[in-house]
Amino acid sequence: MIKHLAAASLLLSAAFVTAPALAADPGISDSEILIGDVEPLTGPPALLGVAASIGHKIAIAEANNAGGINGRKIKYVLEDDGYVTARTIQGVKKVIDVDKVFAMLGISGSGQSIAVMPVLEKAGIPTVIDVAPVKFLWEPPRKNVFVIGQSYEEGIIHLVNYLADKNPGKKWGLITQDDDYGITVRDGFDSVVKAKKLNVVYSGNYKKGQQDFSSDMLQLKDSGAEVFLAGGIIAENIAMMKELEKLNVKPVTGIFWPGRIEPVLKLMGPAGDGIYAVDYVEPFAGEAGKAFLEKAKPLVSEAEFKGINRYTMTGYAAAKVLIAAIERCGKQPTWACTISELEKTKNVETGVMAPISFGPGVRFSNQKLQIMQADVATLSFKPVK
Repeated sequence: MIKHLAAASLLLSAAFVTAPALAADPGISDSEILIGDVEPLTGPPALLGVAASIGHKIAIAEANNAGGINGRKIKYVLEDDGYVTARTIQGVKKVIDVDKVFAMLGISGSGQSIAVMPVLEKAGIPTVIDVAPVKFLWEPPRKNVFVIGQSYEEGIIHLVNYLADKNPGKKWGLITQDDDYGITVRDGFDSVVKAKKLNVVYSGNYKKGQQDFSSDMLQLKDSGAEVFLAGGIIAENIAMMKELEKLNVKPVTGIFWPGRIEPVLKLMGPAGDGIYAVDYVEPFAGEAGKAFLEKAKPLVSEAEFKGINRYTMTGYAAAKVLIAAIERCGKQPTWACTISELEKTKNVETGVMAPISFGPGVRFSNQKLQIMQADVATLSFKPVK
């Protein structure tokens, strides 16, 4: 009997010796951790994608200057999708399957991040999305995907409620893009229209990529609208405001945060003075914004510093949260541990927005919103008191 037990013990020992070791999660070596991202770095949306990537770079440089993540330096792997969904999917597959990154940040725009969700879920890679917070990304919650920001619907509801309370009894006009982004904006708007019984005298749609808004703005003028929700993204809002200037009409105007960037005000000129915006990141005109710029300046190139906008703050916050989660996993971080630590994120201060939290089954940070108003003289947005 003893001989049989001894033989079995030897066989079991041999099995442990000869069995292959479990493979570590990709993207990590003794000296490096790879973090991937796919952004629009070319074309008009590059204003957003480049700025977000700069935010990631600032947080990564900050961490690397402090010794990295438990002694490992962070390497940032960035792909350009040109804001084309097929290229987003291709880019995400490349950084995961070819570059073999440890975690993901950013992920282009709303439609692109929605389209790539099956790839991210199947891979199981820890992911923090910071560019386009749309509900599909966290409802239902996905185990490995976390989203920092505020929903488009809540943002529009907050802005329209503010403008409605400030302008009681006024006539309203709205124009939105004919896609998922536009539908989301309109849904938020309609919920306030119903609740506050707003008098909507103009409601229009425009084609994605449209450049000429002369007819649309003439219809807005003829409708007698006194408050206007400009539901464009960047170039569209600029074109709308310039057309209204030509028509010599200036309704109280609200825009959404994708267009709350300083180059927009510069291109709008006087037509953009006094427009309202809603956002969940701090304005650069405030103390927190100024402090962030001071921190960022030595960490990026001069050209990158000039490319900073509000998306730089969202990118910075996401990278800070991801890096902190990986760091809490110690010397041998894994995907499972990183996801678990992201879930435990509680009231993390980044200096650029309200504290960030997630939780069991909670993959959305649900950031606090604030209203801002444009000051063209200083090319800045300032909080409304």
